[in-house]
Amino acid sequence: MKEDRRHRWRNYGIVVLALMIALTGSYKYVESYVTVSSNVNGRELPIYSVETDEKKVALSFDAAWGNEDTRRILDILAKYKAHVTFFMTGGWVESYPEDVKAIYEAGHDLGNHSENHKNMSQLSNEEKTKELLSVHEKVKELTGEEMQLFRPPYGDYDDDVVLNAKENGYYTIQWSVDSLDWKDYGIDSITNTVLNHKDLQNGAIILCHNGAKYTADALEILIKGLKEQGYEIVPVSELIYKKDYHMDVTGRQIQDS
Repeated sequence: MKEDRRHRWRNYGIVVLALMIALTGSYKYVESYVTVSSNVNGRELPIYSVETDEKKVALSFDAAWGNEDTRRILDILAKYKAHVTFFMTGGWVESYPEDVKAIYEAGHDLGNHSENHKNMSQLSNEEKTKELLSVHEKVKELTGEEMQLFRPPYGDYDDDVVLNAKENGYYTIQWSVDSLDWKDYGIDSITNTVLNHKDLQNGAIILCHNGAKYTADALEILIKGLKEQGYEIVPVSELIYKKDYHMDVTGRQIQDS
């Protein structure tokens, strides 16, 4: 079953390209044809980071439980003119609709973190789609936004999770730098973990949680530290490539030349 789905996805682009050539009789009109591949050595990979010469990183927050610090986080981000990505569960969206709208109105990315924060790899294809589209519709109703970024709960994925997300119009996003803020070790732990991380480099995607105990307290120090190292903080949607790319074995997105 999985192999059939992989073959179907790989062959889809070939069929479309062949049809376009047959209709036009030439390659001339297929210059805008988009080629993307998340398959590496037979495995489908989410985006962990991005290869880029620009000194940019993406800061992201998973929002699944609590919102006590959300407005404070938004105020700090506004102070430093930093835009980030919030990956939200359906339950969080339903519980805190005004925060969802505030995040959107502040110019941040709205990302999908599934409806019920389940291990997506353990669900049927139909259940996966329901987990994605349920949140999608809630956010669309609140903001008009058509989300395109998906982060699997617990970072749990397999080939079918990535392919299902793709079929539903989503890029699957992981992270290359984990702040470990969810361990509640304190402010210094968060800032030191991120700012001295071996994978903090151009194109890194940093994982934080809006509801972790010390994240809001650490955020201003974290932003200053990233800026001192020369990094511009951007939303995931501005960091990743949307077309003409492939992945390496680490899940690093590489633009095709």
